[in-house]
Amino acid sequence: MILAVDTSLGTAVAVIDADGRTVAEASTPDPLGHAEVIGDLLAAVARPEITHVVAGMGPGPFTGLRIGIAAARAFALGRGIPVIPVPSHFAIALTAIDAGTTEPFSVITDARRREIAVSRFHGVDADGIPHLLEPTHLDERGADTAVETALSAAALARVGARALAAGRTLADTEPLYLRSPDVVQPGALKRVS
Repeated sequence: MILAVDTSLGTAVAVIDADGRTVAEASTPDPLGHAEVIGDLLAAVARPEITHVVAGMGPGPFTGLRIGIAAARAFALGRGIPVIPVPSHFAIALTAIDAGTTEPFSVITDARRREIAVSRFHGVDADGIPHLLEPTHLDERGADTAVETALSAAALARVGARALAAGRTLADTEPLYLRSPDVVQPGALKRVS
């Protein structure tokens, strides 16, 4: 069984079995408050048979991603099992493909500050993983731009399971932030006499 954890949009967790069927799933669409709900959601879906944890690596806001990735890593560390990093847009892409989308399409999520995070996909590759046509990038958000507001953690788990079976790595161990943090290094300390 594989557990998936994602906090790139709301907070979503799910467990799938070896056949890719959803065993348990819990989520909240609230884009804030990840820390307040992640523990309860994990407790609701956790099973002793879990062998891997898929962590949604974004794109997403700094704090939200850190909470989900830390929760996934802590769960895996506690069980002594591996973490599989997967870009969150792959879950949305797999859901669209499973729903019958056959033409090239874009997954668009809110990147805040009047920007959007965009990934372009078309079909699946030989391993059943959504085929990324263009890497995820930031773009200006238009007034009529429709953005995704939720994703399926079960779909994220299925992408992770397919990557594991194919021996592929879909993401680095660092979150996909797309922009530098707002925080800056402090200047030299002032001398106090």
